[in-house]
Amino acid sequence: MTASTPSKSFAWISRNTVLLALASLFADISTEMLYPVLPIFLTETLHASGSVVGLVDGFAQATQNIVQGLSGWLADRLRKRKAIALAGYFLAALAKPLTGAASVWPMVLGARFLDRLGTGFRSAPRDALIASSVAERHRGKAFGLEGIGDNLGAFLGPLLAVLLLVALRVDIRWIFYLALIPGLLAFLMVLLVSERPSAAAAKASIDVNPRRFPRTYWTYLLATALFGIGNSSNAFLILQTKDIGASLEATILIYAGFNLVAALISYPAGLLSDRFGRKGVLLMSFLIFLIAYLGFALTRNIYLIGLLFAFYGLYQGIFRSVGKAFASDFVPQSLRASGIGWYSATVGLLELMASLVAGQLWDRVSHEAVFIYGAVFAVVGSIALLTLVPGPSPRSRGASAAS
Repeated sequence: MTASTPSKSFAWISRNTVLLALASLFADISTEMLYPVLPIFLTETLHASGSVVGLVDGFAQATQNIVQGLSGWLADRLRKRKAIALAGYFLAALAKPLTGAASVWPMVLGARFLDRLGTGFRSAPRDALIASSVAERHRGKAFGLEGIGDNLGAFLGPLLAVLLLVALRVDIRWIFYLALIPGLLAFLMVLLVSERPSAAAAKASIDVNPRRFPRTYWTYLLATALFGIGNSSNAFLILQTKDIGASLEATILIYAGFNLVAALISYPAGLLSDRFGRKGVLLMSFLIFLIAYLGFALTRNIYLIGLLFAFYGLYQGIFRSVGKAFASDFVPQSLRASGIGWYSATVGLLELMASLVAGQLWDRVSHEAVFIYGAVFAVVGSIALLTLVPGPSPRSRGASAAS
């Protein structure tokens, strides 16, 4: 009887959840081969400023997340979540080599726009496929499993970049070209997914008027937005690590460690949010962000920065898996892709604003000012989450939203 317990614990896992987790694994290997190299490519190869780094990465991430709102609406309306996700995976894969071919930073901006456009198109439909592939009581674990794939890919991608740069002496531009291969593998995983018809598929069209979403959904988005005003691109953490004296290889390895921690925490965070409610777990991620940003502002010790970057991975893993699961709790099933999509759009738009502000602070005030600014809004966002967002069990909220 005891021997059968582990298999029963994982009986909720479906073929789709595994395939979608693998898609996230390969897609993030493709993306994260490039991400820690990109700010250095911009500043050292193309001689761009910190403001340009903030613009390129903030604009790219905003594009990704804002497009998720549109793709979520489209997926809910057309009931073609798999097809829309596939188109996004394919575009993101093809856009990767264009970044490496850039000779000036506006070309990088254009290539990153295409890359994140594809990523944004795929994300909300993929998340809706995840949410519909398991029972509601297992949803946090399902997003946690996808988070493992996503963050494990984000750990393996930088290691692959270091292997190519250091051991094989590959030119930095070839990192961007080779990222096409795992991108296409991600596309193949989604191709194998079986889309289940939605319970509301009989409707000719879906009304996604904002008034259809419950008030609690909008208060949750407000709390997320107040936190997001200070949540600038991780590129500034990478630049700060390099700025205090870390080599390119050491910086990439530290970033890989950050992603490993994020991968390891994703599933436990989702599991805890299923059992004890999402609000407390999400609040914990805000507080971790606060401590990490204060640490980056106050120290220039490379070993401490490495530890803080790894600690920051706890925030990344928790926020990614629990934040989206929490958003899906507030909306009915027929609007789930839209609900997750507009949540992601909020995150992306505020990250763009935060990154533009951070770029100006980086160039005109001080590097430390970027992290103090982020820490201040982490406090504001934590207070908003505590006071504005209701705290009953996510299951009861999800049930009420669906009724």
